[in-house]
This record gives sequence, structure tokens and C-alpha cells, in this order.
Amino acid sequence: MGKTIKILLVVFSLTLAQVNAQRIKDIAYIKGNSSIQLFGYGLVVGLARTGDSQTQQFTIQSISSMLKKFGITVSQTQIRTRNVAAVMVTATISSFLKPGTKFDVLVSSIGDARSLQGGTLLLTPLSTFGNEDVYAFAQGPISVGGFDYSTPTGNRIARNHVLTGRVPQGGIVQGNSKVMKDTMSVVKVFLKEPDLITVNNVVDAINGKFNNKIASAVDPSEVRVKIPQQFKNDPLKFLAQLESISVEEDYPARVVLNERTGTVVAGANVKIKPVTISHGGMNIIIRNYPIISQPGAFSNGNTVVMDNMIPYVQRDSTNVVAINGASTVQEVANALNSLKVEPQDIIEIFQALKAAGALVGELVIL
Repeated sequence: MGKTIKILLVVFSLTLAQVNAQRIKDIAYIKGNSSIQLFGYGLVVGLARTGDSQTQQFTIQSISSMLKKFGITVSQTQIRTRNVAAVMVTATISSFLKPGTKFDVLVSSIGDARSLQGGTLLLTPLSTFGNEDVYAFAQGPISVGGFDYSTPTGNRIARNHVLTGRVPQGGIVQGNSKVMKDTMSVVKVFLKEPDLITVNNVVDAINGKFNNKIASAVDPSEVRVKIPQQFKNDPLKFLAQLESISVEEDYPARVVLNERTGTVVAGANVKIKPVTISHGGMNIIIRNYPIISQPGAFSNGNTVVMDNMIPYVQRDSTNVVAINGASTVQEVANALNSLKVEPQDIIEIFQALKAAGALVGELVIL
């Protein structure tokens, strides 16, 4: 029986003002208001004989070291680890979190444990890479969102991945967070996606908002902003207004193809030049019909020539599809869908369009 796969085509066809208007808060971040990645090594206990085996020496050493802290000395040869698993604990948090703030942590097995289901993470210090200072601690019951059961006869039933879990609100910040200084005079804004046009739009939007040339671009990703005199004693209020400014973000002409799902996603700036494609028993012809707009007499207007590209698709000389208007990725994909072309064929056609120079834009394959 054949497998039916649907093509999902998403094309951004809204106006630039509707699509590209974004808050500075959504496309950039202010220096200091960033994220901190934390990690630490810990133990998960309370497992139902699904923990690490005796071959994992680091798990045995960790249990022995932990027991010594409680004044208990046990030979490592006497320690059984099937109810314990060694894990790495990771988290990404805001640099402005105050001491005592709780956050979620991710727990992942690093040994040969079979499951972390039902386990509890013991108190684990978290720090940044290369820094021995403890920024937070994590502890609590693990939620794996699945199950994995095996029987002595070899039968097994499982759902989702059970070697990674989350401890909701299991982390607590200990270190001091960064505080905005009242004496600061310049702030730096960094774009999440560096772009020359976008960074110039950010500068213009900030200067227009405060009616003063307080912003200037350093490079495609950095904007330096001088805090106006009226906000010298309240920089947080200025930053709140700064983040709320709407900016037109420039999107690159890009087509994203997912070979696994047959998904084609194209931006509004992607165009296809006149070209003829022959793929198996299918022919695609994109023709150019120039339209000339002539101004009236004595109107001081200019003659304008517009390329009206129309794609035609023919398969086995029986089906012909004509699309009026300029040729876009959406129109070509719709024509291919009308002929029930397989997802893999559509992806290969777009790859051939890019190789021939007919696809104006970047091609990304997932």
C-alpha cells in the first residue's frame, strides 16, 4: 500500500509593514540582560533497579564520597548502584534572576542506566563553565514524561525517552544577580540575527522615538545608545521604552526544505526566474511576458517595464496548468501539487532551480 505524504507550503505574503514590524525586545537584547548556562554533576536515587551497573566506577565513587560526608565509610566493593544513576544537570536562566528564584532544570543520564523514571535528584551545585563559584543548587523529583517497563521474560513496553527528565522548579538561585547601575550613560543593543539593513532600521527607529541622535551602529549586530539626560536617574524606564520600539526587520530571501516531512517554507522575497524544467515525465516552463506601462502625453512620467512571469507545468502531455501573475515559489509548488508530484520530487526540483541560478534566494535543506 502506498504511503500518502502531504506537502505543507507556507509563504509569507503579508505586507512588509505587517510582517517585519517587530519590537526591539523580540529581535535584540541589551548587554547584561542575557542568559546564563549552568551545569553540574549529580546523583539520582530511588530508581527501581534501572540505574547504573557496577561497571560505572564514577557512580560508585560518587556514592562513596557522598556517604563520607555523613560520616559513613563503606567499601566501594560493597556498593550496589542499580537504584542510583549518575547524571548531568543543565539549565539556562536569565542573568537578572534574584537569589531565591526557582527555575526548571534538565537531568540527563551519563552512565548506562535504563531509566530515570521515579528517581529523585540529590542536591547538586550548578555553575558556569570554567567558574568554580556556585550560582545555584538543584534538587527534587524527576518527571520524565514517559515510561519503560521490562518483564523477566524479555518483553518490553516503552514510551518517550526516559533517560532525560526535568525537575520543575527544582533549581534555586544562590548567587547575586547583575543590577543596572544608576550611573551608566551608554547601553549596548545586540541583534540576535546580525543584518546591515535591520541594524540601520533600529538606529533610525530609536533616534526617531526620542527625537535625538542618541543611537549609532557599530557593526551589523551592535547598536550603542546614549541614555538621554531626562532618564539619567531612571535607566530602567528608558530601557523599557527602548525595548518597546517597533522596527522593520529585514528577512533574507530563503527557502527551507525538510526532506523528512516534505515541508516547503518560502519567504516573500523569493522569486523564480524564467526557466524550463524537465523532471521524469514532467515539464515545467516559466515564460516571461513583459508588460509596458506608457505614461500619458505631457505627464512627465516614465515608461515602466514589468516582467510578468507565468509558469506552465505539463506531465505526460496530458495535464497543463497555467498560473497568471509573477512566478513565485508558492505558484510553482501549487502547480506541482495539482499534478500530485511526490514530496521528494518537489524538493529535487527546487534544488535544481537553485543550481541553475533560477531560484533567487538561499536554499536551506533540513
